Amino acid sequence: MILTTVEIREAVLMALSSLKANKLRAGLTILGVMVGVSSVIAIASIVDGLDGAFNQEIDQIGSNIIMVTKFEPEVDRDQLTDEERNRPPIRIGEAEAILENCSLVDGVSPQNYYFQRGGNEAKYRNRKFSRPQLMGTWPDFTKVNNKDVSVGRFINDLDERHRRMVCVLGSDVADVLFPEEKVVGREIRVNSRKFQVIGVLESVESNFGDSDINKLIAIPLSTFLRLHPWEEALFLMVRAVSYEEIEAAKDEIIAALRIHRQVPFNKKDNFALSTQEQFKEFIANITKYLYMAALVITSVGLMVGGIGVMNIMLVSVTERTREIGIRKAIGAKRSNIIIQFLTEAMTLSGTGGLIGVVFGIAGGLIINALLGFPVTVSYFWMIIGFVVAVSVGLISGIYPAIKAAYLDPIEALHYE
Repeated sequence: MILTTVEIREAVLMALSSLKANKLRAGLTILGVMVGVSSVIAIASIVDGLDGAFNQEIDQIGSNIIMVTKFEPEVDRDQLTDEERNRPPIRIGEAEAILENCSLVDGVSPQNYYFQRGGNEAKYRNRKFSRPQLMGTWPDFTKVNNKDVSVGRFINDLDERHRRMVCVLGSDVADVLFPEEKVVGREIRVNSRKFQVIGVLESVESNFGDSDINKLIAIPLSTFLRLHPWEEALFLMVRAVSYEEIEAAKDEIIAALRIHRQVPFNKKDNFALSTQEQFKEFIANITKYLYMAALVITSVGLMVGGIGVMNIMLVSVTERTREIGIRKAIGAKRSNIIIQFLTEAMTLSGTGGLIGVVFGIAGGLIINALLGFPVTVSYFWMIIGFVVAVSVGLISGIYPAIKAAYLDPIEALHYE
């Protein structure tokens, strides 16, 4: 069945005139398709924005960071063997082993956190900051985590070596305790212990509300371990000299840690290394399932729209039975009738698809902007949404079109 341009143009014009004649009915059918398509595009844009927001958070640290942990970040702890459960924690010795034996490492930042019952508390005179994060770390923290201080300085080697009672505040803590006063040199109490403030970290913006680093109180790790000797297990971040050397740096770290942790040659590593790329892959897997869930949910709307298209076309066949009989009597072929009704169905659903694309883009942009996510427009899902909408019309219009094409012309002419 070969269609000419004239036949297609006439079919589209007839379809549009039919839609104009039944505005309310056509409008309700278009609405069903529009809701399905706009939902697909809006949800896809939001998921893309969420994915972009996570990637921005990860990229803030840098692309050449290696995390050393006891287990893989995505491990299912219920599936661990007894040997894996009994792995020793990551301690300061691992950080020292990496620093001493790995030439491709540019910085090591062990990070240990203390949480007391009821939350930590920082005080200066009559001002109080509730639930700050108290962290012990090394001077390399700012280099490894790609952070800087806005006032004063960060912890140095002398602070670490002499276990000084000094601290660096996150911007939120500093703003609450010292709203209009000089910060550096002041003495605050953290959980009833006195610390001298030597600096304030730069404020960090986050796509997910206020960043935890803004609520941080950093002290030398040696001081932290003296005050909380039972808190040995820590989180270890290592910076490779460059992104290109990250795999070679991982090999050096593995070798150094296997020796330090006395792992036999025939045993697998009793620690885990992870990079920013692995976290991005993990996030990508999550967003993939979100896409699938969105498709399942929104396909219901498109299915309802398809049923609406089929119903309106069946009604149209019944209403236009006499018209069909006349067209057949003057020489119209079955293919002409089929083309007419399929074109009408596809025009109906395609119109809903176009409107749905516009509303979907607008909805996605607005929601991403309100959530603070990167504003994205998914051209892939725009095309998919429109194509699916037209396909819904095509599929839904097949039965009504065939029913119209096979009407007996004599009976159709006598139909009232």
